[in-house]
Amino acid sequence: MKASARYLKIVEWSEEDQCFIGSAPGIIGQCCHGDHETEVYAELCVIVDEWIEIYKQDGKPLPEATAGKSYSGKIMLRTNPELHQRLAIAARQHHQSLNKFCIETLQNAA
Repeated sequence: MKASARYLKIVEWSEEDQCFIGSAPGIIGQCCHGDHETEVYAELCVIVDEWIEIYKQDGKPLPEATAGKSYSGKIMLRTNPELHQRLAIAARQHHQSLNKFCIETLQNAA
């Protein structure tokens, strides 16, 4: 297995740019674009391989893998007291627990 297989590769349509955009979270942001999804993906795979080689040449450790990762469902979040208060008030206004309100807000944002 190639080292690049450890990293999530995303190709998505951009309404703003009217083309497909490729990125690999943890390795590189939006780095290639084109009219054909499969071509952008192929180019993205080459770019990720190149970045991994750069890390190796520079003697830097590779970023943490992003593909095939499992998640616990638990997020520990720190914020300032003012935001905590605003969120708690908003949750009450929606007749929800703070946890449920935050989950729904994050789902809508994602």
